[in-house]
Amino acid sequence: MRPLVLPSAVAAALTSLAAAAAPAAPPPAGAVPVPRAVAEERGVAGAAARAAREGVRWGRCTGPDAMPGTARCGTVTVPLDYARPDGPTVRLTVSRSPATGGTGTATDTGGTAVGTGTAADTGGTGGGGGATGTVPRQGALVFGAGGPGASGTAFPAVALLPEWKPLAAAYDLVGYAPRGVGRSGPLYCAGPADRPAGPRRAPTRPSEAFKRERRAEAERYARDCARRGGSALRHHTSLNNARDLEVIRAALGEPRLTYLGVSYGAYLGALHADLFPHRVRRMVLDSPANPDPAGVWYRDGLDRSAAAETRWADFRAWVARHDDVHRLGGDARAVARGYERAAARLAGRPAGGTVGPGQLRAAMLTAVRFDDVWPHRARALADHLRGDDRQLLAQAGPPPDAGERAALAAAEENARAVYTAVRCNDAPWPTDWEVWDADATRLARTAPFGTWDGVWAHLPCAYWKGPRQEPRDVRTARGELPPVLILAAERDAAAPYRGALELRKRLAGAALVTERNAGSHGLAGGRNTCVRAHLRDYLLHGRLPAGGEAACAPHPEPVPRRAAGDG
Repeated sequence: MRPLVLPSAVAAALTSLAAAAAPAAPPPAGAVPVPRAVAEERGVAGAAARAAREGVRWGRCTGPDAMPGTARCGTVTVPLDYARPDGPTVRLTVSRSPATGGTGTATDTGGTAVGTGTAADTGGTGGGGGATGTVPRQGALVFGAGGPGASGTAFPAVALLPEWKPLAAAYDLVGYAPRGVGRSGPLYCAGPADRPAGPRRAPTRPSEAFKRERRAEAERYARDCARRGGSALRHHTSLNNARDLEVIRAALGEPRLTYLGVSYGAYLGALHADLFPHRVRRMVLDSPANPDPAGVWYRDGLDRSAAAETRWADFRAWVARHDDVHRLGGDARAVARGYERAAARLAGRPAGGTVGPGQLRAAMLTAVRFDDVWPHRARALADHLRGDDRQLLAQAGPPPDAGERAALAAAEENARAVYTAVRCNDAPWPTDWEVWDADATRLARTAPFGTWDGVWAHLPCAYWKGPRQEPRDVRTARGELPPVLILAAERDAAAPYRGALELRKRLAGAALVTERNAGSHGLAGGRNTCVRAHLRDYLLHGRLPAGGEAACAPHPEPVPRRAAGDG
């Protein structure tokens, strides 16, 4: 759900950021300096008060933010640096689909549900058997997207989907683009000419020469981020994103926040809950990253690479179970050999001149995260091995239209820049390449599929120029925070399950709904009716699973796609 940032907006955005990063005036002589933490706390309070007074002026959603339905867009202004709330600012793009209202029942068949009246906050525990009956209008439900680097501005469009209609009836559905993303003061570390073009290699046992090449690329990217981002770069952090969320709450006129965060958005929600527990009404943390400070973010990357290997095996086993369709072999090892043949073939002769082993790996890593793409990825692999590259090019190749290619490249670079800046700023990282090399080499012996890709994605943090924060030790005491709902899949590779268990321990009173023996990342909008029932029961009525936990059977496996002409 990332907006496409057109290249024509890039220069203006960078100029704006450079101007916003002007140095601060020195304090008056004799002034007693205020500790930064105190200044930031005051800055949040002041920014929230201003946002509450100003509200949001809603208008049409245009350009990359345009979407069907009744959605409207506006902006919320936040300080670049909360310790200097009267200094440079960032305007965050916010979108909203107003609650539809009406009457009906909140069932899983797509019926609408909402009465009239003021927001109810009934709390309590209950049974996860699905929300039924009418519910009152309940204010705004704010969505936090993943990444960091992804935009949630398209979220209000889910109001058009049948399974979301009960929530769309009760809530204004609100999305936003975090600082640096899309039109929210966009951050870029590289230009289109700097982007590696053409097919890429993806060795699972990289040579020393290849490692040197990727190290140089990572060092160059970190240097470019420092040059283009300037002094504003250090303010792209998860803690500032959580503070921005608090200002958005105030701008919406909500006394307390109702929030749905997925993946990194769930970690962001946990930070907000820790910083502002008195401002939380209800909070759903879906597929959360592990909040343990010891894992943010270097160890988290290694854990995800290990989990990716398990999920890659799940995908290959599914392909093999449908060998009558795919004809790639009757067991997971045979499917792996087919993938390796394809990678070797693409290394020698890239599909369409553009899709090499790196693009193939990237496409398959999507299958590691989301099983709804399994039929498409398996079909593309099977067709390629039979000499038909059309599906592979459609899934892994660049768009044929030059304008679309440029827009996509800009959006991908924007997402990469924000992802890198936030993660590198958030925590200490090893600065010695030997540490990275030893850890990855050891892990790749048992998890070769995604380990080195994870290293290359994060390696700029080894050369990062700005200051590093210490991750916040997220933790709330019983009664300090309203009960929150955590959703997690046992075999999730993008957010390994033990992260959800760790988060539940840290947020006292939190409830956990687990999708057993499943691994798709992001459950709130998925195909598991049991999970959706718990989600609605909580958001519409404040009810949590009995005993604080519930287990749901896995959603149905995807159905394979037959090749054209197959019977």
